[in-house]
Amino acid sequence: MGKMQERVQAKIAEIEQEMKRIGYWQSEPLRPEQYEFRSAFAMDTMAFSQWLQFIFIPRVKNMLESGEKFPPDSQNGAQAVREFDGDDKAQELVSLLSEFDEIIRQGSRGWRRLFG
Repeated sequence: MGKMQERVQAKIAEIEQEMKRIGYWQSEPLRPEQYEFRSAFAMDTMAFSQWLQFIFIPRVKNMLESGEKFPPDSQNGAQAVREFDGDDKAQELVSLLSEFDEIIRQGSRGWRRLFG
């Protein structure tokens, strides 16, 4: 596993831990129809915190396990700012998601320098 993948793995673990700490991690699974989303961040079928738990975190973990290349950009932090505006207990989560985005952007810049 490369340096970027290690950073992503550590950040995802921090995000998951923070969601649990602030009570945004749910124990019950989503309803099957909630996986039938059509909009960005699944906003048409679930809350952003649910998307983080059931879509984003598992997807990133799968990418790490399979060695799949990450996209060139990530906007999770920006969405978190919108979703958690005024929610004081979520501010650390917003910061962690923004840090995740920066790791992805830095990795993308590195790939462009190497292969662009």
